[in-house]
Amino acid sequence: MKEPDPITSTIKRIGGHLHRVVPILDDAGEVINYAVQPLMVEFKPRDIAQVVVGSSILAIPVAFTGEAWDLAEQLPITNVLGLAGLSLLFIACFVFFNFYRGALRGHVFDFIKRVLATYIISAAVVALLLWIIQKTPWQTDWLLSVKRIIVVAFPACMSASLADSIK
Repeated sequence: MKEPDPITSTIKRIGGHLHRVVPILDDAGEVINYAVQPLMVEFKPRDIAQVVVGSSILAIPVAFTGEAWDLAEQLPITNVLGLAGLSLLFIACFVFFNFYRGALRGHVFDFIKRVLATYIISAAVVALLLWIIQKTPWQTDWLLSVKRIIVVAFPACMSASLADSIK
């Protein structure tokens, strides 16, 4: 049997979700079957739930450590912003290679939305956890609160990205 030509594959919505449909050809070039692969380029409510749970996986243990609180307090804001940028870069790479490689054309907005949503949702989960344990002094030192959120969001967004890739 010949390998399917990726150029002849099409994208179709099946059961409300996008799929790549690749024809499987015999030696004569006739279609004998189709391979259907889910194309996870849309960011749906199910994905949001996975990001929340995934970010909690690492946010909980890291948010409860004094080392993370002290690190955020000691680091200059430029380093903390660098950590936020690195987080976004890592998410973008992971999301690209797991969801959009070969499918970015026509889905650039969805790609950007998924990367930003993953980071923002992860940071929101971290902010909530730190607020609950009273480690975000918003009234007296809002900059420290933001720095703590960004430091703890780094591992949280990595686990959120990983959880989002689970089907």
